[in-house]
Amino acid sequence: MDYITIEKIMEDNKLELISGAEGLNRHCVEDMIARPGLEFSGFFDYFDPKRMLLVSSKDASFLSQLDPEVAEKNVRRIFEEKPPCIVFSLKVQVPEMFKKFGDEYGICVLKSNLRTTPTSSKLYNYLQEHLAETVSIHGTFLDINGMGTLIIGKSGIGKSETSLDLIKRGHQLIADDLVEIMEKEPGNLIGTAPKILKRYMEIRGIGIVDVVTMFGAGAYRDRKNLRLVVELEAWDDDKYYDRLGLEEQKIKYFNTEITKITIPVLPGRTVSLLVESAAMNEKLKLLGHFAAMDFISKVDAKAKKGGKE
Repeated sequence: MDYITIEKIMEDNKLELISGAEGLNRHCVEDMIARPGLEFSGFFDYFDPKRMLLVSSKDASFLSQLDPEVAEKNVRRIFEEKPPCIVFSLKVQVPEMFKKFGDEYGICVLKSNLRTTPTSSKLYNYLQEHLAETVSIHGTFLDINGMGTLIIGKSGIGKSETSLDLIKRGHQLIADDLVEIMEKEPGNLIGTAPKILKRYMEIRGIGIVDVVTMFGAGAYRDRKNLRLVVELEAWDDDKYYDRLGLEEQKIKYFNTEITKITIPVLPGRTVSLLVESAAMNEKLKLLGHFAAMDFISKVDAKAKKGGKE
């Protein structure tokens, strides 16, 4: 999304509207949250009016110790900058001037039902999920033994059929046909399905299937961190395929590089088993066990001994 309305933020996060109802249709475009302690003191050099403000007990206590005229002047300045909204945490008594300025400037003043830290965490995660840049990938995304694995390849190569077999093996579908990938932060990619496609798969010759109805609730999960990309391609006799697993491929989404493995498809190969093995092998690498390197080390050690044990 390019923006999210204050009304939706309020409803989804169970915030109470205190004043400024005219601001419910205003847009929030920034996924970061600001704390206005410095602005309460009159320091506005680094104030970002695109960020929603969260007022904690400490912020409110500091404001209450200022000269009333100075406090009102600085708070009015905040409203003049037109932030998306101002949220007070559970333990904070909302000062009357915020209620007055909220209605005067058409900016929502909201109250959380949580304390400051959980409110900040909840709102940050919510804004990240809704405002983070997203890319749509044609493929199938599964959780294979805890490894978020994206299967890509040309149309008709067998991505959905391979995924269906993996689900029968006990793994979980996250998205089929279209996968939405977002980067919450560098190194942290999250994959999910568009709302209309959740739980569904398209299998050529069969049609649309609901994996939850067919295999049970354990066959589906809503989202997962992306750890591995597996590309299926038709076997090419003229192409060299790595036999040892020492040549590491990478694919980049946003600012994050993910390991990519290419599996050639050939009649007689059980592709689902190969994808499952690739995911498990990559998981072992992340845990510090690199089978190919261990094998090479043993071969080198034996060669140095002249082939003798």
